[in-house]
Amino acid sequence: MCVDKNNMETTRIESYHEVELYLAKLRYALDNGASINIQMERQVDKDREPRYRNSYTLQTLFPDEEPKAAIAREIRSLTPENYIRTVKDARFPNRDDFREFGKTYNQNDDVYIKVRVELISGDGGKHVFVMSFHFAVYPFDDKTFPYGKEEQDGSN
Repeated sequence: MCVDKNNMETTRIESYHEVELYLAKLRYALDNGASINIQMERQVDKDREPRYRNSYTLQTLFPDEEPKAAIAREIRSLTPENYIRTVKDARFPNRDDFREFGKTYNQNDDVYIKVRVELISGDGGKHVFVMSFHFAVYPFDDKTFPYGKEEQDGSN
């Protein structure tokens, strides 16, 4: 584990097998009625260039689609090669960790994806919480992906 000094997040790299299991859990939740919650406007967005906001990215990449449907399809297609790291939620440490992924669209538009599957005890339902789905602030490079970058472009 390491601590990112810029934002005090605790991060780690899970094994390839752990990432596969997480993605299977994510797909299972989506295939069995989990709701998708997208944080369209985030606190950090007020000082951020519009290009790096979830709403802008979704509208740009999927202009004719409902955002939740587009996100569901896109996160279903993630593979361990898209995995970046696992992050402990500093604000809510008792909740499940976030997983960060990256995908490239249109051959050069890197998109950063931060997601977690939650089991909410109050209503007993499963929720897929998407914190981030926006153009990457920093371009991906060979060091971004611990299991190699998937060659397949996410073009729609």
